[in-house]
Amino acid sequence: MGKVLVLALAGILAAIFGERLMEFRRKLNHSRKLEPVELPNCHLIKGIERGAEDIDILPDGLAFISSGLKYPGLKSFAPDKPGEIFLMDLNDENPRAVELRISRGFDLASFNPHGISTYIDKDDSVYLFVVNHPELKSTVEVFKFVEDENSLVHLKTIRHELLPSVNDIVALGPDHFYATNDHYFFDSILMYLELFLGLAWTNVVYYSPTEVKEVASGFYSANGINISPDKKYVYIADLMAHRIHVMEKHANWSLTQLKVLELDTLVDNLFVDPYTGDIWGGCHPNGMKLLFYDPENPPGSEVIRIQNILSAKPTVTQVYAENGSVLQGSSVAVVYSGKLLIGTVFHRALYCEL
Repeated sequence: MGKVLVLALAGILAAIFGERLMEFRRKLNHSRKLEPVELPNCHLIKGIERGAEDIDILPDGLAFISSGLKYPGLKSFAPDKPGEIFLMDLNDENPRAVELRISRGFDLASFNPHGISTYIDKDDSVYLFVVNHPELKSTVEVFKFVEDENSLVHLKTIRHELLPSVNDIVALGPDHFYATNDHYFFDSILMYLELFLGLAWTNVVYYSPTEVKEVASGFYSANGINISPDKKYVYIADLMAHRIHVMEKHANWSLTQLKVLELDTLVDNLFVDPYTGDIWGGCHPNGMKLLFYDPENPPGSEVIRIQNILSAKPTVTQVYAENGSVLQGSSVAVVYSGKLLIGTVFHRALYCEL
């Protein structure tokens, strides 16, 4: 009887494991074949060799780029080099990426930038918020941009127990923001287990100097976050669930879900066009290739544009798609005045004229 029970339990566990493996592979779009969608006027950006995981653009066309992310379980082409922040002026005829100097006193050696967001204060001061993973922990670094010197002055480091695994951020003022936690655990083994089991334990947190609170939860892997031009709605990309959640923002900073947009790709970071309200997403068409990197079969890149997301039938357009021969692992796409920048988790960045 004992042997029969052991065999039965083993069979049940094997069945559960098999079901979870199939679901995990499905969520990663492991079998998706990508049909290329080319843009005619594109070139790789010189000087960006270690990723451009997130990009944000000021209204005057200055683009900030975070580069050099080292993240558990993901490829890095220079794991021993600290991260960087680049600047591109998209008003130039041939814009180039320039590394910004960071003020003394900031620990550059452990700088590991992830998601970024800009905020312009009433006095026209520009603040750059950077998700940082020093020693694979999570902090938010606040800088002030000094344009005349092409530099960033470090103002403060923010740590909090409700911000254990920050992925992206959207600045709401000079000292408050929304942030996504993309994992409940930050240990690489537990992270994989969390994804494998499909635990919807990730969330969105509101931070201010006087109040820190969870404002949305129940995401499989909360990732990119951004806000509508009128500041009424917050958009959250749930990477592994292939969804964008539209949340209504309230006066007390809490969020309630308005709708969910289902997609067939893994959406990473979100950029909102301040003039049209269109949402641009850098996407991973096949997440299996991203997590299990093979230089002979690299992860591809995909950019989508979402128009009228609040309507009953939003329009989703595939703007760019490529199998990894040019650009591997796209994570963000931003637009300004007919120009498109596509960034990646660990690879290069692409500049296109639309």
